This record gives sequence, structure tokens and C-alpha cells, in this order.
Amino acid sequence: MRMPENTLPNTLPYAGLRVVEFTHMVMGPTCGMVLADLGAEVIKVEPLAGDNTRRLLGSGAGFFALFNRNKKSIALDLQSPEGREAALRLVATADVVSENFKPGTMKKLGLDYASLKQLNPRLVYVSHKGFLPGPYDHRTALDEVVQMMGGLAYMTGRPGDPLRAGTSVNDIMGGMFGAIGVMAALAQREKTGHGQEVQSALFENNVFLVAQHMMQYAVTGKPAAPMPARISAWAVYDVFQARGGEQIFLAVVSDSQWAVFCDAFGFADLKDDARLKTNNERVVAREWLIPMLRERIARYGVAELSAMFERHALPFAPITKPEDLLDDPHLQATGGLAPITLPDGRETRTVLLPLTLDGERPGVRLNPPRPGEHTRELLAELGYSPEEIDRLTKT
Repeated sequence: MRMPENTLPNTLPYAGLRVVEFTHMVMGPTCGMVLADLGAEVIKVEPLAGDNTRRLLGSGAGFFALFNRNKKSIALDLQSPEGREAALRLVATADVVSENFKPGTMKKLGLDYASLKQLNPRLVYVSHKGFLPGPYDHRTALDEVVQMMGGLAYMTGRPGDPLRAGTSVNDIMGGMFGAIGVMAALAQREKTGHGQEVQSALFENNVFLVAQHMMQYAVTGKPAAPMPARISAWAVYDVFQARGGEQIFLAVVSDSQWAVFCDAFGFADLKDDARLKTNNERVVAREWLIPMLRERIARYGVAELSAMFERHALPFAPITKPEDLLDDPHLQATGGLAPITLPDGRETRTVLLPLTLDGERPGVRLNPPRPGEHTRELLAELGYSPEEIDRLTKT
């Protein structure tokens, strides 16, 4: 299997940190991916048949490949005493344990924080759940569930038509907050010598996302309207149809930008209109101004509009599909996409963390692993004999 270009592990901030994760789907694996990309050795504990996430179809088909790069895989039967013993030996060597199973699952396996901290007092243990402890914590949560009950679907959809966001925002961001919590706990461990439990949750993450709308109500006394029905703070801040039916987002968000916009397109009549002098006056005039602008903008193609707005430093964005981003010139030029080999041997590209460290994007050191790809080497490292390894890996 072709390996990607390596990022030297000793240059990354969490090189030497060992993370053992009992995770599946998106939230828990995101936490591990962040730590892995930043240099940690992340060991994914999977069932002997492999994580079920590997076999998802449709919108879940990309989950495993994206969120499990830079990880090793060990396959263990945690329902057997021998498998649990191997997991405990592995945890004894870890700095961090991450899990995102249903409440009570890890306790039944003897892999909860209360049990493991007796084995390893320096352990940082991060749990990713639907809800933080409280009245809702017995409920089964999904990203879409908390979007509906947490105000996000209401804000995204049209009035009376709640709509989930177009990606797994709470799963991904919840995993990121789990990683942030791990980083904080590791910093605290440097001071105290002791680990601690970290918790991150979908619902609370979603509430954080809509907190700006909650505070809008707290400050103004007026409920926030769903985004498609909101009164925009800016007069020109919308999707327009260009010549040929293509769409483009255009924004003119200040009085100076309005003057530039009018000059660029030769709209002297609008620039000189006393009713349109300030942004607030233009917001009030949107009912007649926007239809007029739509008619004028429709004479131009998307390429013309993009070139004009870019030349005059005005905000714009062609409407792009996710698959188009695999060929985005900016992502290609800046190294935002990296080659990987999928577990089935196919080669593709993946999206790296949206940050740089000393000018470099943390890269891909390990391809998404095959099920149990590193089982034998990790068990041997833990002191198991070849015969014992054979018994543990027998399906």
C-alpha cells in the first residue's frame, strides 16, 4: 500500500503522546483525528470484524476515511475476558482514552474512567455523549436530533420548515471540543501529575452554536428569525442569478463598498439616489432595491461578476458543490488536500486540518488503517507471545 508523504512526527506538538480510542461514527473519531494530526500515536480499538462505520453507505460513506487517518488499528473482542485484558494492558500504556459509546457501555466492560484511573492515575479520559449529565442524558442523541431540539434546524430552515445543516456540524465540532478538553487536561496534568475526565456533548455543542441567537434575544428582547427570513444587517448580502442561470453570492456591506460597487458597474443612478446613501437606508429600501439589482446583475455571467468583485475587493462567492472542492486551485496551491490510500487500496485525496503550525499544514503520516492492521505488532509490544496473539486474533 502506497504511503503518503510523511510529516516528521518529532516536529509535531503531541509526538510521544499515546491515545487509545474506543470510538465509531464521527464525534469520537474526530477527536482522535485532531490529536493524531497533531502528532499523537492514536490506536483505534475495533471489533474483530472491524468498525461498522467502515461499511456505511450514502452520506456516511466518507466517515471512516476522513476521520481515521493517522491512526493504528487493533482488533479485539471486548466481550471476551481475554480481549478486555488486552485492552487494559493497552490502556496502561496510554496518556489518553477516548470513547463515544452509549452511557453505561464502557462501565459494563470495566473500561470506564472510575475503573481505569485506578490502573493509570495520569490518564486523561474523554467521553463524547449526546448530553452532559442531567435530565436528558438518558436519551439517544444524533446530530440531527440535537439540531432539531437545539434551535439550529429552526434557524437554518425557512419558517415552518426546520432543516438540518448540510454537514455533521455537532459531531465534528463536539469531537473538536473533546480534543480541546484533552489539551486542557494534559496541561493541567503537567502541574498536578494527575489525569482527569473530560466530557463533550452534542446537545451542549449545538447550544453553543446558536448562543449568538440566544444572546440576540437576551439583548434586544426580539426572537431571532430563521436565517432565510431574517432582516439582514446589510442591504446587499444575497444569492443572485447570473446570465445562463448560474448563481453567485454577492455582498456590499459598507457605504464605501456601495460607492465602489456602483462605480464598478456604472450604477450612477443608484449611487446618487438620496434614499440609498447609508447602509441602513439601503436595508429599508431592500423591497424595491434588490429586485432592481437582480435584474441588472442577471445581464452578467458568473465569471464576469467574480472578476469584477475580485478586482474591486468586494465579497463574492460562486455557489460550489463539495465535489468541486477536490479541484479547488487555492486548496491545491496551499496544500490543503493530501493524498491517501483507502483501506481497499484506492487512492484519493483528503482534507487536512484548517490550520498551520510554523507555516506548515499538519499532514498525513498514516493512511486510514485496514481492520486490525496493527494488531499483531501492538500485542507483541504489550508482551503477548505469537501463540497468544493467534488466539486473540482468531475470529
